[in-house]
Amino acid sequence: MFDTLSERLSGTLANLRGKGRLSDADIDATAREIRIALLEADVALPVVRGFIARIKERAKGSEVSGALNPAQQVVKIVNDELIAILGGETRRLRLAKEPPSVIMLAGLQGSGKTTLAGKLAHWLKGQGHTPLLVACDLQRPNAVNQLQIVGERAGVPTFAPEPGNGVGDPVDVARRGVGHAREKMYDVVIVDTAGRLGVDEELMRQAADIRDATRPDETLFVVDAMIGQDAVATAEAFRDGVGFSGVVLTKLDGDARGGAALSVREVTGEPILFASSGEKLADFDVFHPDRMASRILGMGDLLTLIEQAEQAFDEEQTAKAAAKISTGELTLEDFLEQMLAVRKMGPIGNILGMLPGANAGQMKDALAQVDDKHLDKLQAIIRGMTPGERADPKIINGSRRLRIANGSGVSVSDVNELVNRFFEARKMMKQMAGQFGFGGRSATRKQAKGRKGKKGKGRGPTPARAGALPAGFGGGVPDLSGLPPSLRELPPGLDQLPPGFDPSKLKFPKGK
Repeated sequence: MFDTLSERLSGTLANLRGKGRLSDADIDATAREIRIALLEADVALPVVRGFIARIKERAKGSEVSGALNPAQQVVKIVNDELIAILGGETRRLRLAKEPPSVIMLAGLQGSGKTTLAGKLAHWLKGQGHTPLLVACDLQRPNAVNQLQIVGERAGVPTFAPEPGNGVGDPVDVARRGVGHAREKMYDVVIVDTAGRLGVDEELMRQAADIRDATRPDETLFVVDAMIGQDAVATAEAFRDGVGFSGVVLTKLDGDARGGAALSVREVTGEPILFASSGEKLADFDVFHPDRMASRILGMGDLLTLIEQAEQAFDEEQTAKAAAKISTGELTLEDFLEQMLAVRKMGPIGNILGMLPGANAGQMKDALAQVDDKHLDKLQAIIRGMTPGERADPKIINGSRRLRIANGSGVSVSDVNELVNRFFEARKMMKQMAGQFGFGGRSATRKQAKGRKGKKGKGRGPTPARAGALPAGFGGGVPDLSGLPPSLRELPPGLDQLPPGFDPSKLKFPKGK
């Protein structure tokens, strides 16, 4: 959704690089380009005016004029102001001290409230809560049935005493649902309310009555991020008519311009709590203003990428795979397990898009051509092998390769390519593990023989091996969570790859 805006902003800020000093004309020209980019992205005009005014005020002050790299300082200012209009700090759900906590969803029809209720319940269940869905949308046909299906997929029960389709009192169902949750010891209640095609008096009165009956701890306004300026007007109407404590953005995977997402927080003053970016239950996460600003400016989102990897990868299996890599014993079975874990994180293009510089030039074109079907083909080939062939690919001769190709629906050349690339990759990973000091079997026999019997007298402690990790890391990745936020992010200005960089021309050593 933010691709066009990201491309325009990145290109505008790239024009400042290489300038040792920025004149007022440079700053005015940059501000004008940023203004055009935001307006084209459908950001509300009052938001754009305030945003540009703050950027120009800071850019023309001593903050930039005294900087060693003025261009990078301007990028930092734009990043700071983007974070500010998106909400500043990440705001978490406020839950009641005494359960059950009540979360009420409100919004127009078609904004994705019912699907979002299931996603929120699935997310809360993953956080250790026991949520209950309450079906209070009794107007839209089959809304109750839809919520029950979504709840079943999420593994969460649904309280639906009325069939819906115009039958039943939603206020009474909401009140009874909270009582049922208290009786059955559910600690979170998610109330799915009815919507309308537009804001009207009946919609507001019903939502206000449900609010008064349940006294929710959080009232979340669900807004379709694709409806543009109407999102701002609708948000203001709900704020004045019902009141809400947070915003949830849905359909961020669409191709709309996305300006509503940048406008709602600034106009209503209420924070964006969650963002939904797909149809699956897992396509839902906490909204982090700093990470979203970083992605819009093309600086990647490594923290979200790390969090998704932690959820998808099994720690024990990953440790075993790392040990096998260092000794050159990685099998096709291990490779298949790691590939399936990567697929759990979502489309490969989206994963790579979180890397810094992914939206720049040739990298962006390369990402557009990434096809997940290629991984499906590799998975089919590996699954077509016997356990013995996966454990020791060296035994896969010509007749075996023909059998695997016929069984997995591919050509023999595809099987040959997979096996050959696997051997090359395994060899290269073993070499890299040895260079960086991982694994005790990485040294060659000649090196081991040269070291044998050289316990010199009076030589002192053995110096650290080049590339080895410092003591205390234990061969793992150091914990960076204690660092200040400024040290966990890329420096401003690293949102572009070097000019002329072509990833397709990178050459890796081939196996002999």
